Amino acid sequence: MPLFRITVKTAKNSNGIRIEKGMVVEVVTSSTSSNPLTTNGGQLVADAFMRIYGIDAKKAGILSTVYLDVQRIG
Repeated sequence: MPLFRITVKTAKNSNGIRIEKGMVVEVVTSSTSSNPLTTNGGQLVADAFMRIYGIDAKKAGILSTVYLDVQRIG
């Protein structure tokens, strides 16, 4: 199962949620070729941001490659 590191590319303040450049989460996917941002509406990434930072990434509107850099690390 591949491990992905998702890093915030740019700071954003949206819907009362502040996202800072450099915030990082890691997620494991069950599919070998899936980008976690495009799989299941980015739910794995949203869950990771909620778990680690207490931030609702969907509400902040950052679940796209405009704001997030996705790297496969394992």
